[in-house]
Amino acid sequence: MRRSIFLLLCAIILPANFLILSAQTSQDRKMNMADYEKRKKEYVTKEAGLTQEEAGKYFPLSNELTQKKFRLHRNHRDKVQRIKDNSNISDEEYKRMLEDDVDVKLKEAELDKEYSVKFEKVLSPEKLYKAQQAERDFIQREVTNFRNEGRSNRRR
Repeated sequence: MRRSIFLLLCAIILPANFLILSAQTSQDRKMNMADYEKRKKEYVTKEAGLTQEEAGKYFPLSNELTQKKFRLHRNHRDKVQRIKDNSNISDEEYKRMLEDDVDVKLKEAELDKEYSVKFEKVLSPEKLYKAQQAERDFIQREVTNFRNEGRSNRRR
């Protein structure tokens, strides 16, 4: 049951990281990623009640998982873009894109499963849940702020 909840949370939380990165690319604005990571770490540590030792174990794993998922999605986007660059996309190519979509989701679920074991070794279920909730809340807040800044810049 805990693993199912954990996997569900990972499926919700981590893709939000990719929204931030894709939003930054699509709107030609730069985000200071070092500052973002620092603020995220501070927020999650405080909200989840993590000790420095726990944070020192949690964040490297979380960042590692996020990077692996980012690479997975980037590779997928590159494949899709190569197909889209061809103006005459065949049914076979559309089929390949659909199959690749499913493969990405399966690989992402495999990563979540692999890392769930690692996370369970460094945090109690309660703190893990709170850390992931805090990370999700932080990301949602950042995405909202980032979008709002873009809107206000366009009005000027």
